[in-house]
Amino acid sequence: MRELFDEVAGHSPLDPEEAVRRATRVPQRKRFYKEAGIAPADGGLAVTLDGKPIRTPSGRQVVAPTSGLAQKIAAEWNAQGETIDPLTMPLTRFANSVAEVTDRVDAVAEDVAKYLGSDLLFYRAGHPEALVAREAAHWDPVLSWAANDLGAHFILSEGIVHITQPEQAIKAARDIFPSDPWSVAALHVVTTLTGSALLALALLHGVRDPDQVWTAAHVDEDWNAEKWGVDEEVAARRAARLVDFKAAVSILAALKA
Repeated sequence: MRELFDEVAGHSPLDPEEAVRRATRVPQRKRFYKEAGIAPADGGLAVTLDGKPIRTPSGRQVVAPTSGLAQKIAAEWNAQGETIDPLTMPLTRFANSVAEVTDRVDAVAEDVAKYLGSDLLFYRAGHPEALVAREAAHWDPVLSWAANDLGAHFILSEGIVHITQPEQAIKAARDIFPSDPWSVAALHVVTTLTGSALLALALLHGVRDPDQVWTAAHVDEDWNAEKWGVDEEVAARRAARLVDFKAAVSILAALKA
């Protein structure tokens, strides 16, 4: 079972895209269990296959903090047909990642915090005016929230030249990071998929809804698509990322329920 879960989940607990890339390179395996379910476990509910708890490659038991999350993970396993398709199991991959980093939550949080020094929202187009206005419309409300509610005043830059952000601003945003493994992991997933820790924090704290965050993360990409047409390869990668984004959103919603 551990080998199968290794294949389904990928090997990097910090990079959802790498997990997907690894999963696509692994041949699909036949379904070997009849039914997935849940059972009480220390710290929550374990997901089981024919009564046996799922474990990560390192032997850690996969435990969800709520019944709702455990049921959703089990549902991914029950939805599999004759073969197991890892790409249809984002919550399973997520749960595996959380289990592997439970004792490294601070390291995961610090990985997110690094984005606060070079966040997507800091680097603005200088032209055309319509793109400048579109970036402002989607990004400025988040920066205003950070400044007014958190006391995190960040510096904007035109173009891609790096600019050092005030340590006080970074600390103010860092101070509202969650501490539980599942929320931190979800924050990390949203940050890496959008390129913005601030967008991830805005989602976590209800300042922006999922659609607003996803749109804000792709302002420049959508602009280019409108001007030059859709690149099918880019669109395919975006669709794959959206699967993991929705899984992270689902987890955050379940944790708040």
